[in-house]
Amino acid sequence: MLVMNMVQALNTALREEMRRDPRVVVLGEDVGRRGGVFLVTEGLIDEFGEERVIDTPLTEMGIVGVAIGMAMYGLRPVAEIQFIDFVYEAFDQIVSNAAKIRYRTGGMYSVPLVIRGPCCGGVKGGMHHSQSPEAYFGHTAGLITVMPSGPYDAKGLLKSAIRAEDPVIFLEPKSIYRIIREEVPEDDYTVPLGEGKIVREGSDVTLVTWGAMVHLSLEAAKLAAEKHGWSVEVIDLRTIFPFDKDLVIESLEKTERLVIVHEAPKSFGPGAEISAYIAENAIELLRSPIARVTGFDTPFPLAHEKYYMPNIARIYMALRKVMEY
Repeated sequence: MLVMNMVQALNTALREEMRRDPRVVVLGEDVGRRGGVFLVTEGLIDEFGEERVIDTPLTEMGIVGVAIGMAMYGLRPVAEIQFIDFVYEAFDQIVSNAAKIRYRTGGMYSVPLVIRGPCCGGVKGGMHHSQSPEAYFGHTAGLITVMPSGPYDAKGLLKSAIRAEDPVIFLEPKSIYRIIREEVPEDDYTVPLGEGKIVREGSDVTLVTWGAMVHLSLEAAKLAAEKHGWSVEVIDLRTIFPFDKDLVIESLEKTERLVIVHEAPKSFGPGAEISAYIAENAIELLRSPIARVTGFDTPFPLAHEKYYMPNIARIYMALRKVMEY
């Protein structure tokens, strides 16, 4: 197996899917000759040409609108938003059209569309290049929202997203684009949408997270084990909506404690929905209140982003809170 970073894994997934299915096309700002700002689409235009790797004008509304039309008429477009923060210009296209066409037409049309883009902080991008908007899309019926935490899952999830019959919002934490390296099979494989995975087994407390926060959570779990002997089970949701409810409950049946970590703001964030689901369906399992470690209810700061983002110390303190309750 090859060792890849996430950029290489995503590029490989796109290349393999374009070879496998001639309906797959890529479009977005600078995705052609430039290969995208983060080079995820580098080299694709040389193999597949300008009809399948399309440099667009600077208009997210136009990119998504055209991609929806392509998807309705038989293609499988992958639309890149240069930074996911720019997607709001296309928000109406996504939530009013892409997400609702299957329902609105009684299944006559579907929108097999992937909208992918770099998200989250960690690269000092400031308030307009660092947002974590997964809650907006998770709130919208008809959309699937995904955020991988490493190269293996990034490749497998993107392949599944391209093959899906419904629109997928594919969020890529840019802080780990090149930092995390993993073995990635050269053979064709997919990672199922809607299924989380246990990345560290434990018996004392469940920690649910996704994206770049998986790696900080693993470090916090290791610290808790070294200092106190606590056994922390870390779950990477991978798909944020629909999230893997059964996996979380099965873990809580062992641990009876829950910590949720995400980079998005706290109020009305994905952690709130997960907490509500557990409170409504499995509160009898809990031995302590649920703890959330998140971004703050402010714009992402232009400077001092380390004070905004969750870190190992904050996650560790949340683990202490639920263990010592």
